[in-house]
Amino acid sequence: MYNDVVKKARNGMDKAVDALKKDMTKVRTGRASTSLLDDVMVDYYGTPTPLNQVGTLTVPESRLITIQPWEKKLLPDIEKAIFKADLGLTPTSDGQLIRIAIPPMTEERRKEMGKVVRKMGEEAKVSVRGARRDANESLKKLEKNKEISEDEQKRGEKEIQDLTDSFVAKIDELVAGKEKEIMEI
Repeated sequence: MYNDVVKKARNGMDKAVDALKKDMTKVRTGRASTSLLDDVMVDYYGTPTPLNQVGTLTVPESRLITIQPWEKKLLPDIEKAIFKADLGLTPTSDGQLIRIAIPPMTEERRKEMGKVVRKMGEEAKVSVRGARRDANESLKKLEKNKEISEDEQKRGEKEIQDLTDSFVAKIDELVAGKEKEIMEI
């Protein structure tokens, strides 16, 4: 019983960290990354299709993304989709390939992105603390129903608190790493 509660709390905390990592890949740094285009949908024969399913995305240089569409007639649709995504990126086409130059970010924009990353980190911490609260409530319920002893409840709460502390530290580490990446010129 007690181990199930701890396991459930760990899973909830893992999901919060995974969601943070996924969200952070979409934050623009000064460096090119194909993950910036993950949410871009192209109109492919009337069906919204992810960009990475209609062409090959590559990063040949640190400030350039290239897109090689599998069908040449998709070039204008891909360009339109990138503009519509409002990422602040301008695609250029030579009839074969789409190039997206990633402009260097201003100091002000870097600080703004740092704030966004810190906010994401705080949201992840709130999720982790929510998992802790749920687990502690479950332990109290088990103890109240005499399914576990008071000692097991206290031991469970301590284990869950240690788990929470380790996940919060992991989140802080991720946020600090992303902030450092953003502030790099």
